[in-house]
Amino acid sequence: MKIYGLAFHSNGKVYNFKSEESFNRDDLVVVESDKGVQAAKVVFIKDVTDDINISEIKPILRKVTDEDYKKYMSNLKDSKQVLEKAKEIVTSLSLDMRLLSANYTLDKEVLLINFIADDRIDFRELAKKLASLYKTRIELHQVGARDKAKEVSGIGKCGQQLCCSRFLNQINSVSMNMAKNQNLALNPSKINGACGRLLCCLSYEDDVYTCLSKGMPKVGQKRKYNNKEGVVTSIDILNRKYVITVDEERFEVSLDE
Repeated sequence: MKIYGLAFHSNGKVYNFKSEESFNRDDLVVVESDKGVQAAKVVFIKDVTDDINISEIKPILRKVTDEDYKKYMSNLKDSKQVLEKAKEIVTSLSLDMRLLSANYTLDKEVLLINFIADDRIDFRELAKKLASLYKTRIELHQVGARDKAKEVSGIGKCGQQLCCSRFLNQINSVSMNMAKNQNLALNPSKINGACGRLLCCLSYEDDVYTCLSKGMPKVGQKRKYNNKEGVVTSIDILNRKYVITVDEERFEVSLDE
């Protein structure tokens, strides 16, 4: 038994499925998701471990057949046309929303549409018009700024393609405490990404900074040095050093020496 990470569309969120049959990365398989029967691409493969509750993971039905693949490719083509038509309807209804993607389930029983909007949107009329045109169940999902960045992509502050659209399978929460742990200036232009939210990369080294900051003083904290009281004026978390000012003299202190 193996665990397979599957994505239903390019740059999409990855979901775990299981199978005793062997598949390779980039294989197309058929699964029954919460939305219906869908084709998905294998993104990663991993062994079952003790921390995984295998009973809660759905099975892969099969590898795509020739017939499945024809349907899949036909659906991709039809989905592009649906997206363009849906955008026209949004404009005609003067809805303040932006459609990002449209995807059919493999059996075309459901049409899934993702969109972004600043506020809650009453899309009932849009759904009604789309259902009338395409004779299928319509599901519209409002996604967040991070999901938009993942789908649209772009260039990050580092000069490389956004992590979320390049290799991050799951977008985990990022907190302001992570920036504080790394002693970063809390300037939105420095610590926010293209999506306007906190940089995902703040989470990459958070565990290291949290560990190394144990026992470190904070800037402005009073400490004694050579039996004299001074004030901590700067800290270097990664090297576990800090500078203390005593009677206008600066001294570097290493915690690990």
